[in-house]
This record gives sequence, C-alpha cells and structure tokens, in this order.
Amino acid sequence: MEEKVHSSRNLQSRHIQFIALGGIIGTGLFLGAGNAITSAGPSAILAYLLVGTISFLVARQLGEMSANEPVAGSSAHFAYAYWGKFPGFLAGWNYWLEYVLSGMAELTAVAACAQYWFPGTPTWVFALIFFVLINITNLVTAKMYGEIEFWFSSVKIIAIIAIILIGGYILFFDPNLIAGASIKNLWQAATVGPHAGDKMFSGFFSCGAMGFALTFAMAIFAFDGLELIGLSAAETKNPEKAIPKAVNQVMLYILILYIGAFVVLLSLFHWSSLSVKDNPFEMVFDKLGFKYAASALNFIVLTAALSVYSSCIYSNGRMLYGLALKKNAPKILSKTNKKGIPTYAIVLSGILTFLVVPLNYFIPNWTNAFKIIVNFSVIGSIINWSIMSIAHLKFKKNKKLKHCETIFRSPLYPYSNYIALAFLAFVVIIMATPQCGMLKQAIALPIWILIVYIGYKISKREKNQQEKSQ
Repeated sequence: MEEKVHSSRNLQSRHIQFIALGGIIGTGLFLGAGNAITSAGPSAILAYLLVGTISFLVARQLGEMSANEPVAGSSAHFAYAYWGKFPGFLAGWNYWLEYVLSGMAELTAVAACAQYWFPGTPTWVFALIFFVLINITNLVTAKMYGEIEFWFSSVKIIAIIAIILIGGYILFFDPNLIAGASIKNLWQAATVGPHAGDKMFSGFFSCGAMGFALTFAMAIFAFDGLELIGLSAAETKNPEKAIPKAVNQVMLYILILYIGAFVVLLSLFHWSSLSVKDNPFEMVFDKLGFKYAASALNFIVLTAALSVYSSCIYSNGRMLYGLALKKNAPKILSKTNKKGIPTYAIVLSGILTFLVVPLNYFIPNWTNAFKIIVNFSVIGSIINWSIMSIAHLKFKKNKKLKHCETIFRSPLYPYSNYIALAFLAFVVIIMATPQCGMLKQAIALPIWILIVYIGYKISKREKNQQEKSQ
C-alpha cells in the first residue's frame, strides 16, 4: 500500500520536534490561557494535563505507524491503507481544511499583533505581507522551513521558560515581589483583590466538574499539532530513529511548558483576579513593573502565531500531496519541484488561505471571526485524532496477521486507543451542552462528514468513468 515518495529527506529530529511544537505552542496557549483559567480555575492544570496525555497517546499511535512507514500525508495514508478508502479520503480533506482554517486564524492574530505597533494600518495589509513571506519560505526548501520553524519555536519556548523560572524564583525566594504570590493560590481563597477571603473562589476545583470539563475543547485546540510529527516523516532523515525521539521529547516539552506555565501563573496570582479578556502572561510582567510588558508579549504572540501559520502551510501542502498520490485529489498536486517541494499543493492551499486578506478587509474587527474559526477547528481536530486512533487499531491488526514486528510500539495498546476514542466522544457531548455554547460546532461534525462523503462518492464515480473510457 505504500506510495513512492519523491519529497526530500532534509529534516532532522530537532526540526520535526520544533515543527510539532510550532504547531502546538501558539495562540491556544498565549491567548487561550485566560479563557481556560476563568472557566475551570486551578483545575485547568489537570484539564490540560489530561488532554495532553490523550494527545500523547494518539501521537504515539501515529508515531508507531510513521516510524514503520514514513510516507507523505501519513495520517490519511494509514486511514486509507488499513481502514478503507472513505476514511482515508475523509482524513486527508478534513485535515487539510482544518489547517486552512487554523492558518487563517493564526494569520489574523499576526495581523492584529502587528497593528498594535502600527494602529493606523488596517489588519488586511499585515495579513497580506505575512501571507506572502511565509508562503515564499515554504516554497523554497523544506530544510529552510525547518530552520526557520526551529527559531520561531525557540522564541516561544524561551519566553515560556523565562516566565517559569522568574515565577519559580519569586514563589520560593522572594514572594513579596508580587502581592499574594503563593503556591497556596492553587487551592485557597484569594488573599488580595475584590474576592479576598471569598470561599466561593477557593479549592482546586473551584468551578466544579462542569467548569473543569468545559476546558477540554480549548485544550484540544491548544494541543492540536502533534500529528505534524507523522506528516513530516517523509522528509525526515532516519525516520526510524528520529520519529520516536521526536514524539517522546515533544511530550516532555509539553509537560514542562504547558503544565509548568499554568502552575506558575496560577500561583503568582489568584485565578479570581483574572478576567476572560486578560492575558495571564502579560499580568506577570505587569505585576513586576515591566513597563514594556504589553509590547514584549505582543511580540511573543506574533511570533507564536507566525510559527503556527508556517506549520499550517507546511502540513497543508504535504497533505494535499499525499491525497494526490492516492488519486483523491487532482494529479497535478502530486508534482514536486527539483528540491522535492510539492509546489502546486502549497499554492492551492495558499489560494484558499488568502481569503483571510479580504476577510480582514471587510471585517476590520477580527475578534469574533477568530473565535468562530477556532471553535470549528476543534471539531476538525477531534475527527483527525479519532481517525488516527482507529487507523492504528487496524494497522496493528494487519501487522499481527502478517506476523510483522513493529518498532516504537504504542503503549497500552489497544486500551490507549479505546481511552482516547472514549474521551474524544465525551468532549463532543460536552460541546453540545448549553453551558459550553458550542452546540453549532457539535452539530457541524456529522454534517461535515456527510459533505465529505458526498464528495467521496462524486470522486469515486468520476474515477470509474475515467477507467471505463480508457
């Protein structure tokens, strides 16, 4: 079932690690942290840890398949090869559209960040500028993309580590630098601010079980991107060694960066002092008297969003390339340039993503559109993770029947698959509740699958007609 791959193998382990981190550490963390904390209180730490664990299980499942069969468009390839033609068709096109939407959201965030320094310039201008720059980067060479993504991600990681280290120093050595800073903020009532002494805002699960569960959708958006490790497998040197190393180390980074950042933030100030519009990272600098806090965080968020958008363009091109190899997309999309870059696939993805420019032109206030795009992106993530986990079950069954041993085995198979699938189904149910406010997105899930199925049937009919005419 394996396709001949013409893409270049220039990416090293550190490249694919940071490609994955670039897809994960973006506006979901920097701009989504405030929303998660106000919804769940300190239990947001556990919610992100739980979703991070689920994403790791799915990443290990994809990692096992990718290490054994490093191909382009891996998630769609495995669904097609081991589950069926329609699952492969659905996986590929769902992944592509999801990352087009994510790319549009991140590019809009980039434009908004740039407008902070140049308020007189409309956001569509910055959206256009960065759209051109990042797409040119992806069309040059995968290795250059890997290097740029490495440095983009490094800026974000250094910023988060700095906050963790500064916060740790304050908590353990000089808590007087920030009034009320204490690890006890994770479970006790606030000692300063408008809710000081109010027991309603005390306890690790201050917002109850529903508040805890409502954070899952935001956490899924934040962790979306781990599958980029598998997608970059076809362009990785020594994938048998690089992919296992990348998957395991990325999970370690996530635990340190996400969970560490949440623990520090929720210890430095009580969660009740935070509103949904606040950026908790900015509050740390502000409370330390750093007058350039807003500009510093704006730069970090801009870099984070650019990094994720770059990852989106990379993944979209490779996914369309993989779909074309399976004849689930026009043949021209399977063509690469002399450097192994799927030029036509990247260009087509860019054409659709370019809609972000007129969108920002006609809707200068980007906030509402950004939130809608993000919410629908979560549905795409749930479908992708589910398909990957089911495809892995089929993959393992196939290898067992052929008595083939695989490298980099997924832990707790098959129970880890069932746990992941049950959790994702539970999140969809939570999204459909009135408290979550994402009923439209939950309803969109089966509708979207139906639309793709209709497209699959049309494509299948056209293939049959072409075969008969030959």
